[in-house]
Amino acid sequence: MATLEITAMTFGPYGIGRLDGKSVMVPGGAPGDVLEVKIEAERAGYSLGRIERIVAPGPWRRSPPCPFLPRCGGCDWQQIEYPEQVRLKGDIIARELGHALKTEIDPVNLVEPSTAEFAYRSRIRLKVDRSGTVGFHEQSSNRIVPIDRCMVAQFDIAVAAAFARMLARELDEVELVSGRDERLVIVAHLKKTSDRFINRAQRFLNSNPFVSGVVLRGQGGRRIVGDAEIEVEIEAGTTLLADADLFTQVNRSQNLKLVAEVMAMGAPAAGASVIDLFCGAGNFSIPAARRGARVIGVDSDPDAIAAAARNSARMGLEQTQFVTMNAGELAAFLHRARSHPEAVILDPPRTGAAELMDPVARMKPPRVVYVSCDVSTLARDLRKLCGAGYKIAKLRAFDFFPNTHHVEIAACMVLT
Repeated sequence: MATLEITAMTFGPYGIGRLDGKSVMVPGGAPGDVLEVKIEAERAGYSLGRIERIVAPGPWRRSPPCPFLPRCGGCDWQQIEYPEQVRLKGDIIARELGHALKTEIDPVNLVEPSTAEFAYRSRIRLKVDRSGTVGFHEQSSNRIVPIDRCMVAQFDIAVAAAFARMLARELDEVELVSGRDERLVIVAHLKKTSDRFINRAQRFLNSNPFVSGVVLRGQGGRRIVGDAEIEVEIEAGTTLLADADLFTQVNRSQNLKLVAEVMAMGAPAAGASVIDLFCGAGNFSIPAARRGARVIGVDSDPDAIAAAARNSARMGLEQTQFVTMNAGELAAFLHRARSHPEAVILDPPRTGAAELMDPVARMKPPRVVYVSCDVSTLARDLRKLCGAGYKIAKLRAFDFFPNTHHVEIAACMVLT
């Protein structure tokens, strides 16, 4: 056993301490904790430890309110008081991006806190085992921790367990999404879709009036039973309609703030050309078009593109075009076509968009607005833009995921 103090946090489940000059990563730690730990593994440059005893809790440590912690790996920062979580996220973002971009970033008030610490998720995705038990993976494991409620969900999750028992051996994951009129939509991630599941899903809907629809996804295609469309307000008076299995942000109140910030950064104006890469169902494309911009949105998901086009047509936004294409291919095409947009907006997956930085920079848009949920890939990609003559003009983060290490970041890069 060894005793150490947690002096910092990572963007992950680990607190960091030092032992004999070497960093020790300890899941479940909180800043200021003095811990007795057992070293479980040695890695190049650091060790992995496990808490055996809290000798003295840090000033921001609390008992996690969730009864499934610490086994459940879902909320990896719940042992830290919420205001400190927000401050820590700002510190880490400022440190990582400041170092990568060789600039000073003020962490104070960098992160916009969530309006709700709990019951903020409008969608939740649960693992399912062969017996139909639902839950989340245990931290650093594929073992499922069974749960019958979740403090971060906006709704009761009992219906997920009932649905999972019906399709247990065929089901990998089940997702619940807030639909219309306080009803839910179920998204079933199956090993393989089959017509025989449609009848089962219909019977489930008939006996569960608070579920409006089911989307069946898996090898063999995608089937919809009932009404699987949801409404997502992205600006005051502006609502996207999309099937529940398409990507939408889980924290809808924070997304309203993010959309407003991205519009302020991108400054789409009447007649301006805007390209929205990874546009999904139109979270940023539609607000930009409503301001009069000529928008091209691209996404690799044809169902998301179809939803974006329907939303645009429903709102009478004629100067929009939505294309199903790999974003890198489209950027290269637009460069060959001598496209020079006033702004490029991109919101890639966690892996980032390294392959897009060169073609985006070659188009020389005055502004690039990059939205990211991963600070390390964001730092990598923004560094490439800096090498192409861009500098960071504004940075803002939004805590979409309280009680976890995750955060959504918006960066505005301007051409110098």
